Amino acid sequence: MSTVHTEQSVGASPAPLAQLREVTIYSHTMLFYWWPVWVTGYILALLTYLQGTSVPFADATVIIHPSKNLGVIYTMVFLLVLLMTHATVRGVASLTVIATLLAVTFLFAYMGWWDDVFDAFSYLAIFMNLGFYVFFSTAVFIVWFLAVFVFDRFNYWTFRPGQMVHYQVLGSGAKTYDTHGMSVFKLRDDLFRHWILGMGSGDIHVAATGARKEEFVLPNVLFVGGKVDRIQEFVAMKPDETLINTVTAGEPV
Repeated sequence: MSTVHTEQSVGASPAPLAQLREVTIYSHTMLFYWWPVWVTGYILALLTYLQGTSVPFADATVIIHPSKNLGVIYTMVFLLVLLMTHATVRGVASLTVIATLLAVTFLFAYMGWWDDVFDAFSYLAIFMNLGFYVFFSTAVFIVWFLAVFVFDRFNYWTFRPGQMVHYQVLGSGAKTYDTHGMSVFKLRDDLFRHWILGMGSGDIHVAATGARKEEFVLPNVLFVGGKVDRIQEFVAMKPDETLINTVTAGEPV
């Protein structure tokens, strides 16, 4: 999500030919974490297409998979994503949740309750036809794609040595902030959202000083660790400093 621009010197050309690097940060909405819904839906649609049977229903014929488990799986995935994107569990709280889940798991095993739980689930039957999987998954995918690759890019931050610029494509244009005395750090990870669904995403906290004293929280930034390291380098630099090496944030130097 970040791009670093530099020009290398040609031959023995001096360092002033090098341009300043920059890191661009795109903050995403919670819709980014809904990718398991449409991915699971397309997988189940393929299974239904290959293994399903045609069933007459009213004035139409629909294709339904004979197993009742597919509908249960899709429903559970949908509910889990909904829960994970609306429940924040950070830092020590995440360890508490894990410890609680483990304690409940061992308690159920010790009391012999898991057999009853699985028996109850065995009576649960949810059937969805091929049309539902394809239509609903496609609708979720379109909304997800537009949010992640279009609308989320209307509002972004660019960090350069000694300077931060907040761009708003629709609205107030661009605001410039001096990085002197600026505080930039990654907030504690949300176990479910950042690691299970986001695969290493995170939130960035920015506190600007000087003429514009404002605080920002940039949520759901991809590959947040490497980007925070680069930003902290730029915050510690002066605007007239230049760097020669060509580096892309998140990749080894």
